[in-house]
Amino acid sequence: MADALLEVEGLTKAFGAVVACDAVALALREGEVHAVIGPNGAGKTTLLGQLAGEIQPDAGRIRFAGEDVTGLPAHARAGRGLARSFQITSLFPRFSALDNVALAVQAQAGHSFRFWRPAARETALIAPAREALARVGLAERAAVPAAALAHGEQRQLEIAMALASRPRLLLLDEPTAGMGREDSGRMIALLAALKAEGRMTILLIEHDMDAVFALADRITVLVYGQVIATGAPEEIRANAEVRRAYLGKETAA
Repeated sequence: MADALLEVEGLTKAFGAVVACDAVALALREGEVHAVIGPNGAGKTTLLGQLAGEIQPDAGRIRFAGEDVTGLPAHARAGRGLARSFQITSLFPRFSALDNVALAVQAQAGHSFRFWRPAARETALIAPAREALARVGLAERAAVPAAALAHGEQRQLEIAMALASRPRLLLLDEPTAGMGREDSGRMIALLAALKAEGRMTILLIEHDMDAVFALADRITVLVYGQVIATGAPEEIRANAEVRRAYLGKETAA
């Protein structure tokens, strides 16, 4: 794809006899929200780990912004503009929301500033950290310890930490996991606002079909580590193989 920011070809990863990703091909256009869906065990998180550089593939190639990054570690990919969130929230619970984001800014800067001082006291870190908190709707919660935030707010904070690195590609692993309807709605609204900004490309792994169909420009469906379909949301809704394999619906004879 000529305008692709991310291109994946033949990506394969096995854990013993289990093939988690089986010759996966994927391409993300600059500025799109691309969802990857599939049943549990389909290989979605393994795919994301390979894209982020946390898992090395057994075969295949990953190109980002025209560069082959297949052999690069996670920190090198982050430096090139890939950021990710995790299915299980990963925060510093005793630090404030602002401190958490300031540390993310600090890590992206590639040095420790004065490591013995709280990160949020460094003027070079405060402004981008506050900006990231404001983008996710947590500006008024900056001083609250991460452990005291509600679950939905913690997921928002994790996205703020990812945004603090000013990524070109944001990899999101189940951002609505564990949320009730109200929190999930807020997260969908947040991601829709980020999409509307048009400042980054998003790869979204998500079980919540309301979120997927509300946000995605295109959807890729994984089943047993293989891509069975890629297309616009309406194409995926109408795809008979997807309905049988994932959505659990029989098509009319």
